[in-house]
Amino acid sequence: MHIDLSGKTALISGSTQGIGLAIATGLASSGARVVINGRHEEAVVKAAEGIRTQVAGADVVELTTDIATEEGVAKALSIVPSVDILVNNLGIFGVKDALEITDEEWLRYFDVNVLAAVRLTRAYLPAMMSAGWGRISYIASDSAVVIPEEMIHYGVSKTAMLGVSRGFAKAAAGTGVTVNSVIAGPTHTAGVEDFVYQLVDKELPWDEAQREFMRLHRPQSLIKRLIEPEEIANLVVYLSSSLASATTGAAVRVDGGYVDSILP
Repeated sequence: MHIDLSGKTALISGSTQGIGLAIATGLASSGARVVINGRHEEAVVKAAEGIRTQVAGADVVELTTDIATEEGVAKALSIVPSVDILVNNLGIFGVKDALEITDEEWLRYFDVNVLAAVRLTRAYLPAMMSAGWGRISYIASDSAVVIPEEMIHYGVSKTAMLGVSRGFAKAAAGTGVTVNSVIAGPTHTAGVEDFVYQLVDKELPWDEAQREFMRLHRPQSLIKRLIEPEEIANLVVYLSSSLASATTGAAVRVDGGYVDSILP
C-alpha cells in the first residue's frame, strides 16, 4: 500500500512530542507539508528539526501558538490560511479523584480537549468543503468508551470528542471531506510514563512498571503492552489519504484490543 500525500498541507495540533509528533513525522514521510504546533518556540523548533533530520526533504512549518485559545486559532489561520489535513491531537490528562475535580478543572479539560478541536474544525472545514477534498481526524482515547475512575474528566472530554467528530462528519456529508475519530489505546509517551509511575511503585524499572500498570489498570488489553506512538500514526496517515475516501463519521480503534467490543 503506497500513500502519497504530496501537495497536501497537514496541521497537527499539539505535535511537539508523543503521538502528535509521530503523526507529523508519518505524514511528512508520505510527502505532506506538515505544520508543527506547540506553545513553546523551543519545543516547536526542536520537533521541526527532528522531522527534517528524519525525513529527507521534509517541508515543515513551525507554528508556535496556544491553539486552545481563540487568539491561537486566529494566529494559525494567519500563518496557514488553509489546510488539506487537520489532525486534532491536542489534549491534556491527569489523575484526580472524581469527587475532587473542581468546576474550573472540568471546564479546562473541555476547553483544551474539545473546544480547541471545534475551533480548528470551524476554521478549516469550510475551505475543505469548497475544495471538494479534506481529511479531519480527532485523536480520541479508549477512555472515551471505558471511562477511567482515576480521571473521569479526561474520559468524558474524549467521549464528547467522539460526538463532535460524528457531528462534523454529517456537516461535511457529500463534500469529499471525511471526518473521523481515532480511538487510541494506552500509548507509550513521556507523559504516560509519568502517569504510570503515579499508579505503580516508583522504584520499579520501566519494563516492570509498564507490565504492572497493564496488569492492574488495563487488564483488558489484548496485546498486554503499551502502544507505540508510531502505531497510532500509521492509522492516521491512512485516514488522511485518498485510500480512506469511504471512511467517515467513524470511530476507528487502534487500541490493542483494549475496548471489549466486537464493534469499532
